[in-house]
This record gives sequence, C-alpha cells and structure tokens, in this order.
Amino acid sequence: MKITNETKVGILATVAIAVLVIGYSFLKGNDVFSSERLFYTSYDNVEGLVVSNPVLVNGFQIGRVSKLSLIKSGKIMAQLKINPDYDIPINTIARLESTSLLGGKAIVFAIGNSNTYAENGDTLQGNIEQNLMQQVKPVQQKAEQMVTRLDSILTSLNNTINPEFQSNFNKSFASIANILHTLENTTQRVDGMVGNQNNRLTAIFANVESISGNFKSNNQRVSNIMANLEKVTDQVARSNFEQTVHNADKAILDLQTAINKVNSGQGSIGKLVNDDSLYNNLNNASKNLDNLMIDLKAHPKRYVSFSVFGGKKD
Repeated sequence: MKITNETKVGILATVAIAVLVIGYSFLKGNDVFSSERLFYTSYDNVEGLVVSNPVLVNGFQIGRVSKLSLIKSGKIMAQLKINPDYDIPINTIARLESTSLLGGKAIVFAIGNSNTYAENGDTLQGNIEQNLMQQVKPVQQKAEQMVTRLDSILTSLNNTINPEFQSNFNKSFASIANILHTLENTTQRVDGMVGNQNNRLTAIFANVESISGNFKSNNQRVSNIMANLEKVTDQVARSNFEQTVHNADKAILDLQTAINKVNSGQGSIGKLVNDDSLYNNLNNASKNLDNLMIDLKAHPKRYVSFSVFGGKKD
C-alpha cells in the first residue's frame, strides 16, 4: 500500500502539533507523561515566583510550580506538582525563598514531623521569607553607620594630632632609629675587639684551666694547709683570749686592793675621803687664798712697790 504525500504531510503536521502542545504544556509546568500529585499553598506576595519554578527539599528538586492564580482574599494561590515517589507530611511548610541576588524564587519545603501525609489536592501552609537583598539591607545599614562613625573618629583623631605633635613623633622615631644604628655599630666594634683579642682570651682561659687543674691535683695539700692554718689561728685566738682574761682579772684585783686601802684610810686619797679635818684644812686654805687674792687686787701697793728712777723703796 502506497502512502500518498498528502498523508505524509498530514501525519507530520499532527506530530508537530502534538509536540508543540506537549512542549507548551511542559513549559507551563505540566507533565503529560507523569501522574504527579497536586498540592496548593497561598502567599500574600509572590514577587519573583513564576510557573515552572522548582520545589526544593534541602536543595533537592521534588517538583515545580504549575500554576499561579489570584483568589478572592487577595492572596496568590500556587499550584504545585510533586513527584509521587515522595511522601509529604501534612504539617510541612512551603516557604517562598530567594535563590539568588537577582530575585529568583523557589518554594522550599520544611518537612514536618507528622505521621499523617498530605493527599492529592491538599493545601499546605505557606510562609514567605525575606529575600537575600532584604536580609542584606539591615547589614548594609549597620555597615554604613559604622563607616560614618569610623570616619568621624578618624577626623577627630586627625584634628587632635597637630603638626607639632606629628613633627615630635617623627623626631622620636628618627631618634630611635639613630639609637639602634649606634647600638649596631657598638656591637660590631665589640665583636671586632673580641676577635682581635681572641688569642689573648684563649691564653687566659688556658692559664685559668691550668690553675684549676693544679688546684685539683693538689687538693689534698691545699686541704692540709687550710687545716693547719685553722689550727694555728685557733691556738693564737685561744692564747690571746686566755692572756686577756688573766690581765683583766689582775687589773680587777689591783683595783679592788686600791679601793680597800681608800676605804681603810690608807694613803692620801684614803685620808682625804675618811678624815674630815683634812677636808676642812683644805677648805680654809682655799678661803684664805681667795681673801689674799681679793686684798691683792684691792691694795697692790701693800705687797709690790717699785720706782722708775731708782728711788727709795718703802
């Protein structure tokens, strides 16, 4: 049986129309070859949400938006087509979230913990989260306020640091740099001196080591010498101390003897201490001498006379 060209053209046109219808339905979010379940949810604002946007669970797509319609309450009803392989608990929340800074939207399922699962045609609770720009805006405002405050602080600091302070500050840094440079030069000189005297230092250390070696080898002798010296000093100290004590005892004995003689009235001091007549005689002699000196001052001619020209003395 021969197929005419007209038949071929008709079949081709039918296939093309079918493909066109199927493709248009797919673009609208309808899959004519699958038995997807329908769920519904509503939002106050669906800006950025369009048909065929994905339905996600933890970033994994389980469905898509198939239809958006305005209802009497003023809300937007979204029809969702979900893969029947996944069970959705009845208390699942369908959040409308932003997926990019450009405003792209998706519906993200926050899977509930209910043991009852939603049936085909059920309505899920909807929730709208702020998009990324709205979330970033408060942070941007805080950043702008912080930058403003920082600029004010820097301005105040710049006004506080006058040119004189800046000049002194620069001079201080320059002085510190000069000190460090001088210290470096001094260190280099010390290193040079140590390098030049290296041989002498080596010889000195060798001599010190030799002396310490001699001390070590003659340790017993040194110990004996020190022991003998300690013995001699102990004997000298003991003898001197004994002699000093003996002399002190003798001096105390002599003093006691003298005191006994004084108390017994022996000697001049004893008589002076014990005999009142001697004291009285001395006292009278002192008075007479005092009277004599007074009369001598009052009448010197009674006792001394002289003549300038060799005249006759009285």
